Amino acid sequence: MPETLSVQCCIAGGGPAGMMLGLLLARSGVSVLVVEKHADFLRDFRGDTLHPSTLEIIHELGLLERFLQLPHQKVSRINARFGDLEFTVADFSRLPTQCRYVAFMPQWDFLNLLVEVGSRYSGFQVRMRAEVTDLIESEESVVGLRAETATGPLEVRAALVVGADGRHSIVRRRAGLFVEEFGAPMDVLWFRLPRKPSDPVDPMGRFDAGRIFIMLNRGDYWQCGFVIAKGSLDEIRARGLPQFRDSVAKLAPFAADRVHELQDWEPIKLLTVQVDRLRQWHKPGLLCIGDAAHAMSPVGGVGINLAIQDAVAAANRLARPLRNGQVTEADVAKVQARRMWPTQLTQQAQLIVQNRVIRHVLDSKVRLSPPWAVRLLARFPVLRHIPARLIGVGIRPEHVQTPVG
Repeated sequence: MPETLSVQCCIAGGGPAGMMLGLLLARSGVSVLVVEKHADFLRDFRGDTLHPSTLEIIHELGLLERFLQLPHQKVSRINARFGDLEFTVADFSRLPTQCRYVAFMPQWDFLNLLVEVGSRYSGFQVRMRAEVTDLIESEESVVGLRAETATGPLEVRAALVVGADGRHSIVRRRAGLFVEEFGAPMDVLWFRLPRKPSDPVDPMGRFDAGRIFIMLNRGDYWQCGFVIAKGSLDEIRARGLPQFRDSVAKLAPFAADRVHELQDWEPIKLLTVQVDRLRQWHKPGLLCIGDAAHAMSPVGGVGINLAIQDAVAAANRLARPLRNGQVTEADVAKVQARRMWPTQLTQQAQLIVQNRVIRHVLDSKVRLSPPWAVRLLARFPVLRHIPARLIGVGIRPEHVQTPVG
């Protein structure tokens, strides 16, 4: 016989959106169970770029001081080089926020903090090593979910099931929700290189003929992203690792003395880029948020932050009806109504960059001339605050509401 539980809200997926929503609902007096398929959060190359909008939420929760005690790096500017032109893409130093910088923090530290704080509330539960397998439906309404755990099958009954289980969401697939695919011209190879104290501090991007390279400062190492044309991994591997190392050395000359540490392909991980969006994020008894509702491009590093904004919007609109036991589809539809517009605009901006800049760079065989927007950013420093605002704050930032009894 399966183990059975009953809560007001069951959240599938213990990533940033799921854990933030669980914390916020428990803080508002809702009984919550978060089910997470992994045994821990220790996985590399997950989103760990926390923008000022997310730091504002952490501040509103009274957790900023505790947050800043965890390992992290602060970045107030993002720099890039397009051909021979060096420029600053975004300067966060003048944003109207508590923190005027981006914080790079290992995602496992951030998630562990959310679990620690959530555990202070009696209604907050987390079940690790619990993989969602199906939804439980009754009279065309979702009333719970099924999962496989380390100790056997689990059935959870809930007034609301939230799918926060990422871009390969089981929840949205089992619910039969329609996904619109928008495509992407690239994938990304992620790997690490050691960092020296004499190296630059700020993150940087390099755009050159046929190549795009990104380096993120992680303190004692660089997290590197080598952007490749979609589907070209086999071709790159066929050319051999020495050629790949040479390409990295040319794009980051100051790190050329370290590329030999890439001894084989094993530590070079492929991130398959996809951009998609659910046409409808909900059905009776069910809501999808974060990557389960809209997979984002890595352009701008906004994915984790947009997911957390979804979680805050959901908690603000659903805590009271969940607590009162009267949550309706109209209630969950309000979350999509609130978050669809910023999601659409953000994805549209990403698609423009992908198709007009990244695709052009990857297809180019000659040294590139910077586009007019890049030349304007380089010539007029005041313009750097526009991308800083769009990236750092977003189109419709959310704010934590004070719990109401």
